[in-house]
Amino acid sequence: MRAMKLRRVFWTLLKIVGALVLLIALVVGSVWIYFHPDFKRTNDIVYGQRKGHELTIDVVKPSKPNGLGVLLLVSGGWKSSRGSLRPWMVAPLLRHGYTVFAVYHVSQPEATIMEVNDDMHRAVRFIRHHAREYGVDPQRLGVTGGSAGGHLSLLLATRGGPGPTDAADVIDRESSAVQAVAIFYPVTDLLNLGNSTENLHDGGPPKSFVKGFGPNSTNLAVWQVIGHDLSPIFFVRSNLPPTLIYHGDADTLVPLDQSQRYQAEAQKLGDKVELVIHHKGNHGWLSMIWDIRKFANWFDKYLLKPAN
Repeated sequence: MRAMKLRRVFWTLLKIVGALVLLIALVVGSVWIYFHPDFKRTNDIVYGQRKGHELTIDVVKPSKPNGLGVLLLVSGGWKSSRGSLRPWMVAPLLRHGYTVFAVYHVSQPEATIMEVNDDMHRAVRFIRHHAREYGVDPQRLGVTGGSAGGHLSLLLATRGGPGPTDAADVIDRESSAVQAVAIFYPVTDLLNLGNSTENLHDGGPPKSFVKGFGPNSTNLAVWQVIGHDLSPIFFVRSNLPPTLIYHGDADTLVPLDQSQRYQAEAQKLGDKVELVIHHKGNHGWLSMIWDIRKFANWFDKYLLKPAN
């Protein structure tokens, strides 16, 4: 009798364990499938030249495109590695039907950060000029990125606009404006770095990126001009594209204050800037990939509807 009870207990436990293993397998399998959507990728499309290097874009088009595009500015510390995009990183965007344009640039200090910024505007103009070829609406482009990529995204948001009508290259006559932004922990004010570990409190540029701002950046008078021109907070205006920012409150490289002050300035002018604070988040956190689902929802909200 005792042996029969033990066998029943054993088989019950075995069924429970089996069910748990099956459940885990289903969850893992579902996650794997979610982050591996079907897509077509075209690499190394040249959008310009810099320092003898080709500037390139990788186009990742989902199997069921929604006719809209999002630029991913591949930049960390204003450094960029050609072809480094892994599609699983933007799976939520692909799942929502967005064609993703991974934009690369020449890394600082070989190219100055001023030149990198110029090249991001060139990338938007190039994509807009060829939008129909990629199957996206040229009047509804989103932009995303993190850290330096977030900073460059905000420079597009605040300073993007029509190119000179007499530019020799017709691409440069296009607008570099974007219509929606969703980013992680951007630098917004290079002249007021606050408690950043990059701040030497000497009025100069971030300590690790001095060379990236050019040979004259240690001249404080010159730096005031450079830092001002590359700080999105000084170019906040009315009618900015709707912007979503995720920022950790434990970030010591780019303190939360950078995003908070930018939001405050934008809201004074009635702009839509939503700031989501990640509790105990440093300069990056493990669950960021799930936050990109919120980015996709943000683009759905502000890009899917026709542009005004």
